[in-house]
Amino acid sequence: VEAGGRVVFGATVELEEEGSGEAVTYQIVGEDEADLKQGLVNISSPIARALIGKEEGDVAEVQAPGGTRRYEIVAVRYA
Repeated sequence: VEAGGRVVFGATVELEEEGSGEAVTYQIVGEDEADLKQGLVNISSPIARALIGKEEGDVAEVQAPGGTRRYEIVAVRYA
């Protein structure tokens, strides 16, 4: 799947949290494949919904239990 650098279902996304600089990597998968410990996030999860359609360099805002988190999209890869 080539989506022109956009985040789509199945993409692996490298993120950097604004403020902390913490780097995380997630792959957007179906509900039955999701395993956060493995970096596999459900397509309907808040983080996936915030990322879908965005591109490298964009910032995604995610509503988390502890408040809003902002992540810069560092890289988008397609397996």
